[in-house]
This record gives sequence, structure tokens and C-alpha cells, in this order.
Amino acid sequence: MGNLFSPVTQVSLDSPEGKLVQDIIHDKTVVVFSKTTCPYCAMAKRALDEHNANYETIELNQREDGTRIQGVLGRMTGATTVPRVFIMGKFIGGGSEIKKLNDEGKLEGMLREANAI
Repeated sequence: MGNLFSPVTQVSLDSPEGKLVQDIIHDKTVVVFSKTTCPYCAMAKRALDEHNANYETIELNQREDGTRIQGVLGRMTGATTVPRVFIMGKFIGGGSEIKKLNDEGKLEGMLREANAI
């Protein structure tokens, strides 16, 4: 899971990081909040790549504010693990959920509906 090595604290949605996360989710059709070392993140990105999806990746472990952003995501989604995947502003799930949607043939339709492929 994505938060095994860095402590994550809950961060207000009104904080600068909260506003940043909300802006990213609003401005990007598909966004993956990820860590470069996370196998579940790689799994989610592979599923998106299978469809040549256009998506934005935010690598939290490469940002100074990554832990705080992860805290915002925890407040928004109920879990601080990564990945956290959003399509058209809606939280879709983590790596296992994205893989399951892909295996069931549902991810492609969601990406098409969002004009991400």
C-alpha cells in the first residue's frame, strides 16, 4: 500500500494543498495520485496505458507537499493509500478497483465517456 513508509496526517480541504488537489481534479479529466515505488500505482497506470488513456500523474513521493496532499486525499476519499484515481472529478478507486474495472471491460467505457481516449 502507498503509505507504509511515510506518516500521513489528515489535512483540511481548505488548506493550500486541499485547494491544489481540488483544482487538479477539476482541471484534469483523469488524474492518478501515485508514488513511483508503489506496485498498486503501477497496476492502475498499466490499466490506463492499455487504452492509451490521456491522464495526469501526480507522484507524491517526488513532491515536498506529497504527504500533505496524501492527507487531503484521505479526507476526500476515506483512505490515504495510493493510488487515488479520479475520472471527470469523481473518485473511481485505487489500484485494485481500477484493475477490476479494466478486467470487467468497464474502464474503457468510462475513459471514452470522459474523452480520455
